[in-house]
Amino acid sequence: MRHRIAVVGSGPGGLTFARVLHRHGHAVALFERDPSPDARPPGGTLDLHEGMGQLALDKAGLMADFQKLSRPEGQAMRILDTDGTVLRDWRPRPDERAHPEIDRKHLRDLLRGPLDVQWGRGVTKVVPGTRDGVRVEFADGRQEVFDLVVGADGAWSRVRPAVSSVTPHYTGVTTVETSLDDVDRRHPDLARLIGDGSMAVYGANRSLTAQRNSGGHVKVYAKFRAPQDWHADLDPADIEAVRASLLALFDGWAAPVLDLLRHGTAFVHRPLHVLPVAHTWPHVRGVTLLGDAAHLMPPLGAGANLAMLEGAELAEAVAAGPEDLDGTVRAFEERMWARAAKWAEITTAGLERLVSPDPATALALFEEVQPS
Repeated sequence: MRHRIAVVGSGPGGLTFARVLHRHGHAVALFERDPSPDARPPGGTLDLHEGMGQLALDKAGLMADFQKLSRPEGQAMRILDTDGTVLRDWRPRPDERAHPEIDRKHLRDLLRGPLDVQWGRGVTKVVPGTRDGVRVEFADGRQEVFDLVVGADGAWSRVRPAVSSVTPHYTGVTTVETSLDDVDRRHPDLARLIGDGSMAVYGANRSLTAQRNSGGHVKVYAKFRAPQDWHADLDPADIEAVRASLLALFDGWAAPVLDLLRHGTAFVHRPLHVLPVAHTWPHVRGVTLLGDAAHLMPPLGAGANLAMLEGAELAEAVAAGPEDLDGTVRAFEERMWARAAKWAEITTAGLERLVSPDPATALALFEEVQPS
């Protein structure tokens, strides 16, 4: 007997779960609140690790396509002092494939493939323990029932309350994101400064990072410690006011570095929230979580990789043992919690070092994980 399975959220984790099940011949209902694939910007680039995101793609049968789309050169990492001095310039070997970059849009389209995503199906509530299974309630008033509902709907998950009352809390660190387009032609000096991958500058309790995407697009991230309402007196639609506020925050840094902010086309405020490091919940029959819905942590390269690996592993386990769906989910949760707790500890400590009163701690962290 085939189980009725739903996944909420079409991010990397939810899509990987659905795609691996599809590969094993199992249908899954995939619900996404966005009205269409292009309803909002897909975000920046992701580095997929060999034993995590890449392993998940292999389980989905997509590694060959990933290798065509990914950018191994994007693994390059350059670190500058606030005066513009190059402190570190790491470049990958020609055969280096430990964590190549791929644009989120390219990854999303690769994973989506033949899947039937139900766009514009925002979930408002998930109710386990009904007579017929787990009831999913939608923003449009409709309801559907499933044997298993997988919450892959991110930081502010609508599925999470079915298993846990915990909500994300602010880390004290805020990110403001901006972008540069056609950087090689329009801003060749900045293109050379950034290099082929990422460039970062660390100061006291703040940093500026620039990250290449494909097609000459660059994402710029200003991170700093501040109250969550630091921008209360700013009109977010007033681009020049936000720009001036950021330039003042990074006053005294080298002019070429500040050009990353001077040429930014728009600014998006993203306060960093996390769930507790060891977030677990009493098992609830018919409902589980993966990715940020389960273990939101600082965005230091682990989140999407974990979500994809979890999605692939859960899908394989469900496909292999359909007769004991509840036992399969229980076992998955135990494995997920243990692994995620380790990564949450690593990324939490990493954020403390990367946005620190002592900028030297950031450089030391890179030397530990990626020696020159």
